Amino acid sequence: MSKAIRATESSKRKKKMEKKKIDRRKFLKTFGVGAAAATAGLYGCKTKGTAPSAAAAGEVPTDRMTFRTCPSTGDRVSLLGYGCMRWPLLESPAADGNPIDQEAVNELVDYAIAHGVNYFDTAPVYIQGFSEKSTGIALKRHPREKVFIATKMSNHRMAGRGMSPARIFKDSEEMYRRSLRDLQTDYLDYYLLHAVGGDKGIETFNERFIDCGVLDFLLREREAGRIRNLGWSFHGDQKVFDHLLAMHDRGEAVWDFVQIQMNYVDWKHAGGRNVNADYLYGELEKRGIPAVIMEPLLGGRLSRLNDHLVERLKERRPTESTASWAFRYAGSWPGVLTVLSGMTYMEHLQDNIRTYSPLEPCTGEELALLEDTAQLMLKYPTVPCTECQYCMPCPYGLDIPAIFAHYNRCVNEGNVPKDRQDPGYREARRAFLIGYDRSVPKLRQASHCIGCNQCVSHCPQSIKIPQQLRRIDRFVEQLKQGTL
Repeated sequence: MSKAIRATESSKRKKKMEKKKIDRRKFLKTFGVGAAAATAGLYGCKTKGTAPSAAAAGEVPTDRMTFRTCPSTGDRVSLLGYGCMRWPLLESPAADGNPIDQEAVNELVDYAIAHGVNYFDTAPVYIQGFSEKSTGIALKRHPREKVFIATKMSNHRMAGRGMSPARIFKDSEEMYRRSLRDLQTDYLDYYLLHAVGGDKGIETFNERFIDCGVLDFLLREREAGRIRNLGWSFHGDQKVFDHLLAMHDRGEAVWDFVQIQMNYVDWKHAGGRNVNADYLYGELEKRGIPAVIMEPLLGGRLSRLNDHLVERLKERRPTESTASWAFRYAGSWPGVLTVLSGMTYMEHLQDNIRTYSPLEPCTGEELALLEDTAQLMLKYPTVPCTECQYCMPCPYGLDIPAIFAHYNRCVNEGNVPKDRQDPGYREARRAFLIGYDRSVPKLRQASHCIGCNQCVSHCPQSIKIPQQLRRIDRFVEQLKQGTL
């Protein structure tokens, strides 16, 4: 290929990425239609909309990434890990059904590796089952020894269906083999028992991993070197968390790492069946087990704070993004091996690289400020959805994460009035209804929920999803009818 052709192709790729950034800005602008209500009369603070969390301008260092050492293998792991659950998508899927924009993924991966990121986390169930394949394509273009690949045994949907232990083992083993094929590798650096702690707790764990022999198989794979580090990701039941650590203490299954949900809200204020992160982290630290952090932004909620909360953070660090506070918090704990972020856009990747190149740990005063911020956040009636997509697909076609995302965004913007007497009622009403129709197609809105409850057991945040959908639908109808 000639230099001229290569230059033309490079220019096309840059224009495509820039167009995606512009389209995203237009999309986000949708939710700020009209003037926001004065929320002093609503939720005790005043806001005109969600302040931007865009990356601060400045150099993106290539050689200053903060690294942590994995004690079991000596791996030098980047503190920023790439979560591969939110790769950029095509306008329409490819012929094989893959919705992922491979060209954009390649560009993001190349940039991440060039700037020190070396940990990539995926799973067989991410992005309609295509994340591993696209991640493998992107990483195959780089020397294998330069990256650490993490994926998971995502057999949680095999439990509770009356499948025999032999069938669960067979299907689980095939899932493992397929991960190796899709990722185009003959070994995995970090392998996780996925979403441990959900459904019926220990009973479900035993069905997925013990009774069927899956855990014994994975332990043998570690002994053979095809799995270099074995761990698990935790959602839910503390009894399960303690049970797995007891297995570690007894030598039944020595865990090399554990993935937990941790951020400055969940540290002491975890919702639903989730366990406070200070307990989870403390128990791991006692045993010298490194923690991999998921949901450092609480599904993006910590990057979309309302103006009142953003201003408090900006007073302390005027040039830094809202998201950077959450990432600094997660990285400040010495027992953290890496902090995962699903970076769909280049500006997010650049901002996070700046935050960790190098990390400036939070001071005691800053930790106190973030705890105060968390307490204030809890006063806002948002739905604790992290947009993880585990509830999807809905058998009746609802876009559950999009419904909750719109509602939460409007709460933060002050566009959720309590009644017609609220200041700015007309503007808030218009913003909510127009934004709802634009962000969620009518056939996928909350009104179509029949309460089948199939989504509830899959939610790692223990959200009573049908109840929340009914509440939002009632609110929408009241706004439409003018009866609020």
